Amino acid sequence: MIFHTYGNKENKAVVLIHGMLTPWQIWNYAIEKFSKDYYVVVPELDGHTEDEPSRFFSAGTEAAVIGEYIEKELNNEVYLLAGLSMGGAIASTIAMCFPQMLIEHLVLDGAPLRKVNGILQFIMIQNYRNLIKRSRKRDSKLIERSKKEFLPEEYTEYYLKITDNMDIYDIRWMISTVFINSINRSYPNDIKILFMHGTKGNESVAAKSALTVKEFNPQTEIRVFDGLGHAELACFMPEQWYEEVRSFISA
Repeated sequence: MIFHTYGNKENKAVVLIHGMLTPWQIWNYAIEKFSKDYYVVVPELDGHTEDEPSRFFSAGTEAAVIGEYIEKELNNEVYLLAGLSMGGAIASTIAMCFPQMLIEHLVLDGAPLRKVNGILQFIMIQNYRNLIKRSRKRDSKLIERSKKEFLPEEYTEYYLKITDNMDIYDIRWMISTVFINSINRSYPNDIKILFMHGTKGNESVAAKSALTVKEFNPQTEIRVFDGLGHAELACFMPEQWYEEVRSFISA
């Protein structure tokens, strides 16, 4: 894992965690804005490193590495911990497994925090593996569709570097370790929580996850973006994503 840092380390810390098959640069706009007032830390998750290959073993392992970094480098304090999709599941694990850590705000965007049955997991694994194989072959139809449905064109270069380096078998660990558990208890220290999700496609998992988080954490605020798909707000409308989060932490 690689940690990218921006801003003055004397300021309060903001940690932004990207999602599966999503490059860390997806946070470029948020980095630019947040780094004016905060110290911004952006992990480049294992299995997603662009300059050289790395292995992804579990969401829990990623959470442990980031948690240890926060303990050592950020004095165990985070003003804002935000995660997108799988990154949201990792952020949730950090908040749950490091009760001594002071996290003031937790933002979960499309985080899958509900169990998914084995058959659906198998289908997802096969689909993602096929996606990686076609991306490595630079399938023009797939890439053009991805620019409209998955990631804006400005991130295509970074995405292809990820697929070139990723061990295709790591997809199994990403899927299985993210969807293995449901949230069944409250986060420690009364963290202020914002759960964001859309309404299209597979956002039903995120929608159910949001309700579960709120059940155990009544302080949770849920914001639903009608007509948007999974991670679409953060990826395609980063300005609005930033304003939504900024309004939440400023309230």
